Amino acid sequence: MTIDFAAYEDWPKIKALLRETGLPHEDIKTPQLKHFLVIRDGERISGVVGIELYGPVAFLRSLAVSPNYHRFGFASNLLAKIEEYAKSKGAETLYLLTMTAGGFFEKKGYQRVDRKAVPEAIQGTSEFRGL
Repeated sequence: MTIDFAAYEDWPKIKALLRETGLPHEDIKTPQLKHFLVIRDGERISGVVGIELYGPVAFLRSLAVSPNYHRFGFASNLLAKIEEYAKSKGAETLYLLTMTAGGFFEKKGYQRVDRKAVPEAIQGTSEFRGL
């Protein structure tokens, strides 16, 4: 298994994984995939994570691992890699929305913040407005 950047032709598999895990995907456009990482198991995409960059802040989104691959640390590995990537692109702070994985992110050092305290660039995203 390898972690690498998503390719445009990965979109159908990524969309299927996001649908399988109940995460929003309707607003993701293929050009955004250049900021997405995937875990490949042969031809299968077993995990994905992405960011949207807004200068010194980034919006973490779509962290998903196929249920068949839970408990192998894939989510932690993807998160660490996307954090490195975001930092390399100048992002100093990552924000995210979650309805189900709050405990996971808190264990990784993320803190809850009031939605009104989130930078306007992130508040303006369709995912933020939709949840």
